[in-house]
Amino acid sequence: QVQLAESGGGSVQAGGSLKLSCVVSGYTYSTYCMAWYRQFPGLPREGVATIDELGGTRYVELVKGRFTISYDNAKNTLYLQMNSLRPDDSATYYCASMVPPNGCGLDYEMNVWGKGSLVTISS
Repeated sequence: QVQLAESGGGSVQAGGSLKLSCVVSGYTYSTYCMAWYRQFPGLPREGVATIDELGGTRYVELVKGRFTISYDNAKNTLYLQMNSLRPDDSATYYCASMVPPNGCGLDYEMNVWGKGSLVTISS
């Protein structure tokens, strides 16, 4: 059973940086699609970034140039480096995966989710 566990959320001032981590356990496929989503209060989750086993990445327009998704195969850990943070980036961030993998991108549905990590950006 695949399990995802996020860490690294917190509070920073606008313009600051945070790095989210997500430890992946129980994943046995040689290919993968991993993702970060975020959810604003009262709204559905939205995709932020995806990465596949070839290192291919996709980003939602609002975070391009500021956020970087990466995956450390040796550590089975997904990361989201967030720079130049803005108050409107404040949300709960979720690590997600598609199991079994069948394509990758922000239009693909993920079916395994972490519990979420709260990020708060103050102005």
